[in-house]
Amino acid sequence: MRRFIVASSKAEQRHSHRVEFDRGFPAHMMAIDGTWRRGCTLKDVSETGARLMVDSSIEGLSLKEFFLLLSSTGLAYRRCELAWVNGEQLGVNFLKQKTGKRKSTSEP
Repeated sequence: MRRFIVASSKAEQRHSHRVEFDRGFPAHMMAIDGTWRRGCTLKDVSETGARLMVDSSIEGLSLKEFFLLLSSTGLAYRRCELAWVNGEQLGVNFLKQKTGKRKSTSEP
């Protein structure tokens, strides 16, 4: 007798609520060092990540860590890492800010 195991879908594995945008939300992806920038559309977002539709090729780009710019001025952004790629769609995980005290450059 054979048994079939049905894996749960990605949506069922998520731990946080997602907000979907009917038409998407225009955004940009940008390298941490500013060497590249690509337009994208935010399709859905949660506290921990997002699904993006890219406007142009991402071939050859370093996507280990990058910024997702949510405003045209770049003032609203999230630091991301690539989770998955499926054609023109990307899944990204949001990286948490490092908590630590900055050392002061001035000495008494």
